[in-house]
Amino acid sequence: MGVRTGAQYIEGLKSRKPEVWLYGRKVTNVFEEPVFQQPILEIAKLYDMQHDPEYRDQITHICEETGERVNNAFLVPKSYEDLMKRRAVFEAFAKATFGLMGRTPDFLNVVVTSMYHNAWFFEKYNKNWADNIRNYYKYLRDNDLFLTHAIINPQNDRSKSSHEQKDMFTHLGAVKETPDGLVVRGAKMLATLAPITDEVIIYSFPGFKPGDERYALAFAIPIDTPGLRIICREPMQDGTRSLFDHPLASRFEEMDALLVFDDVVVPWDRVFLYNNVEAANLLYPMTGAGQQPAHQSGVRGLIKLQFATEVAMKLADSIGVDVYLNVQNDLGELAQSLESIRALLRVAELEYTITEHGEAMPAYIPLETIRGLLPKMYPRAIEVMQIIGAGGLLMSPTGADFENEELRDSIDNYYVGREGVSSFDRVSLFKLAWDLCGEAFGQRLLQYERYYTGDPIRKRGIFYNNFKRMHAPDLVEEALKVSMLKKEMAAK
Repeated sequence: MGVRTGAQYIEGLKSRKPEVWLYGRKVTNVFEEPVFQQPILEIAKLYDMQHDPEYRDQITHICEETGERVNNAFLVPKSYEDLMKRRAVFEAFAKATFGLMGRTPDFLNVVVTSMYHNAWFFEKYNKNWADNIRNYYKYLRDNDLFLTHAIINPQNDRSKSSHEQKDMFTHLGAVKETPDGLVVRGAKMLATLAPITDEVIIYSFPGFKPGDERYALAFAIPIDTPGLRIICREPMQDGTRSLFDHPLASRFEEMDALLVFDDVVVPWDRVFLYNNVEAANLLYPMTGAGQQPAHQSGVRGLIKLQFATEVAMKLADSIGVDVYLNVQNDLGELAQSLESIRALLRVAELEYTITEHGEAMPAYIPLETIRGLLPKMYPRAIEVMQIIGAGGLLMSPTGADFENEELRDSIDNYYVGREGVSSFDRVSLFKLAWDLCGEAFGQRLLQYERYYTGDPIRKRGIFYNNFKRMHAPDLVEEALKVSMLKKEMAAK
């Protein structure tokens, strides 16, 4: 089929009947549900970009195997030029969503592409697993599907491993083997955008212990597979708010969900890993499933930070407070943070390496540095926005107020900004900022960035240990040579 259109994506949604729960009721029609409708249209726009002459040649390519045009997220990078082709789609999708949707289709398509190219890893343990991941990649690529994933266990007793939980199937685990497939039961989170995706892929971070064999799983299934229940969190918007009053929340709400598997049958040809703790612990680092999508998340994070920085700067300019040194200091800090992430991303791309299996891999250290800095830099950008907007963020009228002739003179007089900024322009900007820094929608974006790759403290500890292993203290050794030389001279 090649690249899908937005209409084809929507038709696919309408043809499926996943078990979705929202507000305590079962959703009978995902597309008609107000909470999901606008996000569906935003994802559809991304699919349409693949056919737009302005973007098509930048974000898609002709597949050598099929002769069909496919998204660059399915390109196995073999060179710097290939990495730049992938960056083009990351950037295009991120800019189209202002970096606010972290799980656009390109993200997990990159994950599966990395697993496909590194099928040698699966083959070490089971030839069928390798065949399955290769075939799944081709199915995903040729049908241009949209995936969610759920790779975190529910927050129950974090002091215990999966097999030590009170209920054997609190965490997702294998129940039994059948001729039709592997039966699984339990729960996983945080399945972002799950109700409006095509399929879900399950895999895990390292951390399995002996006894956790039944929980060592990797597989993919359609989102409407019988027995799979999607329990949505409380929405950050109800789907009825106006675009004027909530220009971001009304469009880019990424629904997160708990996935409950009630004796779901996973066909054997969709099982990528099972009952092997060693393989489960090595999957993430050995297949590129961590490092390659870090390139996508780095580009998306850059665009998101750029957007927040620009909103803060525009906010200050609209009311004339950026003439004050303290405001300039805060905004200068954000600009330098933004340029730091931009520079790190370029270093990661320019200092790429070629793996022994021929894959161009963006550099680990700058990408992990981005992952360590963004959880601090983005919250700081939101804090600066809140400080600059101050009480004005709480005082915006609604779009309906602008349409009331009795109120219009008062609104035009008292909501005007600095010279040249009309009341309509100022209020529009403040509403944009409030969606980003004050509304539940914006707070979810903040929490999302803080914990995007897991516990930031644990991640920084892992980074330190890897950095220490990869970098000999050459400068220290060079400096100590002087002391050793003096000691030798004294001994003589």
